Amino acid sequence: MNRVTLGCTGLSINPLVFGTLPLGPLQAAFSPDQGGSLIRYALERGVNLLDTAELYQTYPHIRSALAGYTGEVFIASKTHANTADAARLHVERALRELGRERLDIVHLHGARVADPFVDRPEVIEELLRMKDEGKIAHVGLSSHFVGAIRKSVQHPEIEVIHPLLNRTGMGIIDGTQLEMADAIAACAVAGKGVYAMKALAGGNLISSARESLRYVLGVSGVHGIALGMLSEDEINGNLALFQKDEADEELWSGLEGKRRKLAIMQAFCKGCGACVPACTNNALKMVDGKAHVDDAECILCGYCGAACPEFMIRVV
Repeated sequence: MNRVTLGCTGLSINPLVFGTLPLGPLQAAFSPDQGGSLIRYALERGVNLLDTAELYQTYPHIRSALAGYTGEVFIASKTHANTADAARLHVERALRELGRERLDIVHLHGARVADPFVDRPEVIEELLRMKDEGKIAHVGLSSHFVGAIRKSVQHPEIEVIHPLLNRTGMGIIDGTQLEMADAIAACAVAGKGVYAMKALAGGNLISSARESLRYVLGVSGVHGIALGMLSEDEINGNLALFQKDEADEELWSGLEGKRRKLAIMQAFCKGCGACVPACTNNALKMVDGKAHVDDAECILCGYCGAACPEFMIRVV
């Protein structure tokens, strides 16, 4: 099984990182046993970095997967806290719910924070304090901003970055995919570990998944990609693609041609309405201050996902 070293962290990882968000109540709502079984299937086939977050509510799924497991596994979580006290609470809850003494990576979850070094310095300081206490091995930054990723080069305390990158640039707030790729390359040169997110643009690029994944894997400085996976077929197909650049045509035709649906993460919809005029098929409307989709009218074009400033509309 091919491994790569995640920057200067010393962590040797499979480039296929298991993104656990889709397993939880925000998307597929798998039970901890269901989700845990799928994670365990991936672990037993060589995946060894699990990506989660305070917001995802997937700690029970991970704990279920790890019950009795003796192989090597790393866990990366994230805190969206805007205060030091809240960040500590998030990390301590993760440790408690996962049954672990230390998290391998904790990111400042600043997806929508343009400059976390100015806006949330107390959170970074608290994460570093918990690193000194032995509760965190490496501090990271998760962001949709080119500027934030680029600025992290100047901050050696940030050892891992988790940037948004896909071949269309969908979801990048302040630039293009080429500009993000340049920022990622600079981070890698500075010794930071890099594993990308949203390579399939929240599901909007599923119909061209192979092309989209190969694009991100080919970007200089990218050590891995976090992918949400909801079936053993997805795990098998992605492992073959990531490890050997092999793609069984029958399997991938099924994965890329699978009927999808639009999912609006209602818990985080702020009711701005930006998605409604972006819909070319009049499939969206505002109901009680939240965006709702008419599945019968939706053609899965993905335009609404590109218009959502919170990146909370997915094709699943």
